Amino acid sequence: MTTRTNDARDPGSRTVPGEGLAPPYTLASLWVVRHGQSTANVAYAEAERTGSTEPLPGRGADVPLSDLGRTQAQALGGWLAGLARGDDDGVPGPDLVVCSPYVRARQTWELMAGHPGVVPPPLLVDERLRDREMGVFEMHPPAVLRARAPEEAARRAQTGDWFYRPPGGEALADVVLRVRDLVGELDRVAPGRRVLLVAHDAIAVAVRLVCAGLGATAPDLLPPVPNASVSRWDNDGRRLRPARWGDTRHLEQPGPTGSPAAATPAP
Repeated sequence: MTTRTNDARDPGSRTVPGEGLAPPYTLASLWVVRHGQSTANVAYAEAERTGSTEPLPGRGADVPLSDLGRTQAQALGGWLAGLARGDDDGVPGPDLVVCSPYVRARQTWELMAGHPGVVPPPLLVDERLRDREMGVFEMHPPAVLRARAPEEAARRAQTGDWFYRPPGGEALADVVLRVRDLVGELDRVAPGRRVLLVAHDAIAVAVRLVCAGLGATAPDLLPPVPNASVSRWDNDGRRLRPARWGDTRHLEQPGPTGSPAAATPAP
């Protein structure tokens, strides 16, 4: 997955949600950090390379970070420490962190919080930040799905991930519903706060649509959300407007799921 993002001046981009009626949020800033590279990220890429037909063992919730993912999480800690110096457009750092309950997200935050110079804000863990649930196809890389359930793979390709719901699982549209509920509750119980979400690519994509507002149309293509990337929305006095998307400037070395890129504004 690349870190290339689309310019905010390109309203026709197929990865940008259509504008809706944006809710009047009071949160000062909202960040979404995707967890560092996980062992499943590595295994999924290897399955695509080899054409493996075997699902991965275990539960998605228990997948840990890879060695590279731990390094990426430490780099995120450096980014977080830099916010106190005004390194990111002078925006103050978060004063509240909400984390996914999944192991890879919890490990990412623990490594961030342990970085020298970081004074960890209060932490909450909320199940609404869990990754997209894939139901009976949990831990099935796309290559495995194509080999074991070709009709289901064809249905996914035809329907698209916004609306494809695997048996017992979620479509991205379902993820948007729980993320909208979480962001709305945060706005009520933490008005004016600067909130960091440590979660998953599906959560970042969902937040993007939620902040676009009521009636916003889902983009044709899913935008890239690299491992250990940072996306940010700032309050303009009424709504949360996108400021950064998939930013990986804090990563010094490229990884299998992303490559360094210059900072780009959010589309």
